[in-house]
Amino acid sequence: MLDLALALVVAVMLVAGGIFTFLAALGLVRLPDVYTRMHAASKAGTVGSGLMLLAAGLHSLDVAIFTRALAGFVFFVLTAPVAAHLVAKAAHGAGYRLSRHSVIDDMRDSQERAGKKRDKKH
Repeated sequence: MLDLALALVVAVMLVAGGIFTFLAALGLVRLPDVYTRMHAASKAGTVGSGLMLLAAGLHSLDVAIFTRALAGFVFFVLTAPVAAHLVAKAAHGAGYRLSRHSVIDDMRDSQERAGKKRDKKH
């Protein structure tokens, strides 16, 4: 009975992880600009790969393997948002424009405010 419950939990985690990973890949192909693509890859990709990694750790029934899988999941969760932020900032600095569907460019607005503050000081 416990084996069946564990198998069902692992199966649900694998299917959910696969769905999130598929949605991340679909977002990379279908979304209009680098910023939205990066967002899809970092958020959905992290959740998808994390769920599949934890499912593999659970399926192993080994504490050492599960601990490594959990450490990998924590690593994904901590590094993906930082990497996505840095990629977005670099893309914005390089001049990649937002899609026409985007209505707010907070980075540009922030840079303009900083420029006005600098001009007032000098």
